[in-house]
Amino acid sequence: MLKPVNVLLVGVGGQGTILASKVLAAAARAAGYDVKVSEIHGMAQRGGSVVTQVRLGEKVYSPLIAEGEADVILAFEQLEALRWLAYHKPGGTIIINNQRLYPVPVLAGAARYPDNIITLIKERVADVQVLDALQMAVECGSAKAANVVLLGALARKLPVEKAVWRQALENTVPPRFLEINNAAFTAGYGARC
Repeated sequence: MLKPVNVLLVGVGGQGTILASKVLAAAARAAGYDVKVSEIHGMAQRGGSVVTQVRLGEKVYSPLIAEGEADVILAFEQLEALRWLAYHKPGGTIIINNQRLYPVPVLAGAARYPDNIITLIKERVADVQVLDALQMAVECGSAKAANVVLLGALARKLPVEKAVWRQALENTVPPRFLEINNAAFTAGYGARC
């Protein structure tokens, strides 16, 4: 019996966290798992936090992940990784896109973006993987595919076959973007972070 696996996807509006969670949920369902999803959009259209909680397992009763219970945190941006660090489960993984997106208080000069986020996280978490998903996506043909690069890195950590992920991408992504997204998934899956 597979104990539920808890995945927290965190980013800001416009980074594709919702699409990534849809592909993840589709892949997990196709692999035969019970899946529960909870989305928090916040001020997504204005660059605010977007958080999706995805739980998969033989039987999952609630979509919510408690603090200290995320097996994997997939962070689309550095500050969001730090903001949601309390949800990390001891022994779990944090995958971080090294991109920085400055929130409004930082842009207005009312706050400062921390310089040492990755170092702070690595001091508290043993398994931290950092990748330049934006640059990898650009190399695959579109900066908008950074979310799928991150999904590829996540896929190595979950009990879902690579072919099932590919089918979920094909079923979720518009056909005209499939080639770029397949390349982005492959890049993330093969990334050595």
